Amino acid sequence: MAMPVSLLAHFCRQSGRSACSFASRHARINPLQARRWYISRTTGNELQFRLDEQTAHSSLDLYKKDTGVIYRMLGLDPSKVQLNPERFRDWAVVFADQTIGGGRHYWEVTVKKSREFRLGVAEALMSREDCVGTNASSWVFGYAQRRWFAMTKNKVVPVTLVGKPDRVGILLDYEAGAVALVDVQSLRVIHTIKTSFREPLCPAFGLWDGELLTHSGMEEPPGLK
Repeated sequence: MAMPVSLLAHFCRQSGRSACSFASRHARINPLQARRWYISRTTGNELQFRLDEQTAHSSLDLYKKDTGVIYRMLGLDPSKVQLNPERFRDWAVVFADQTIGGGRHYWEVTVKKSREFRLGVAEALMSREDCVGTNASSWVFGYAQRRWFAMTKNKVVPVTLVGKPDRVGILLDYEAGAVALVDVQSLRVIHTIKTSFREPLCPAFGLWDGELLTHSGMEEPPGLK
């Protein structure tokens, strides 16, 4: 069942944005489309990435050689952060520095003291006006109010039978049009979002408190489907 837009304020509260404001926002020209994308593209099954500071919102601080991210309530003064089309200016989102154009890929994320976050993938040229999960260009799993959910196109679907583990996996199968949330303890797929990918993707992360640490360059655990 999709969650009413009125409840999305609990999942996208950042920089004064409200559910009402993004629901009424008109479509705008994506400035990224006017720029060449210089990040290397991955098509095989070995994905090694770091977080891309050029995309990070001013409230997000990268650490551990850009493999982790910390949410700072005050963050940096947005006027002090380099202005570029790749950066999220309104939402606490950061992308990885690799794009994916094919193949099957797996990575994990350690969650530290966070009660509200999102993990998944998004089109590399997704509008930086949006939050991941609120449009047709991103597919994420989120956690808020002690509950998991899957989200795309602004629709929230509850994900049950999972608590709040310290570490989870993300499995992406580009050709199959699938992104899955993986329980790394039992090595099982908890929930899968099915779609059809047509553009290069980036691992994508949203964070509203605490820390996330990414683990890439990993082999896919055997037995996952």
